[in-house]
Amino acid sequence: MKSTPFEHRIIASASDIDELGHVNNVVYVRYIQEVAAAHWNNTASEVLKAAYLWVVLRHEIDYKNPAFLHDKIIGTTWVGEHHGARFERFVKLVRAADQKVLVESKTMWCLLDSKSMRPVRIGEDILGIL
Repeated sequence: MKSTPFEHRIIASASDIDELGHVNNVVYVRYIQEVAAAHWNNTASEVLKAAYLWVVLRHEIDYKNPAFLHDKIIGTTWVGEHHGARFERFVKLVRAADQKVLVESKTMWCLLDSKSMRPVRIGEDILGIL
């Protein structure tokens, strides 16, 4: 399965910059999660958002180029294969000014029932929107 790509915009702020003068690697993890959350919040109904939560099981991140203060970043995400309660999600972060790829990631997410906090199989209600 490959979903329709979703875009989310980010601007690198002063608190994102490390002592080397560029966006810190840990901040990219926050950006990746921010893009994924924006996709879910933009796509899922209030009923789905109340019924389910997502947790990260694994991040794989390739750092390609640095981002700097005030860089405008385009985060693009799409989902891949799913198995049981697990879903692959891909995120690419690109600097808007020159289209340089900053980061590419693959994250394994797990769907949880919001009441029991236990994993739940990904059903058609989720597959139909992603």
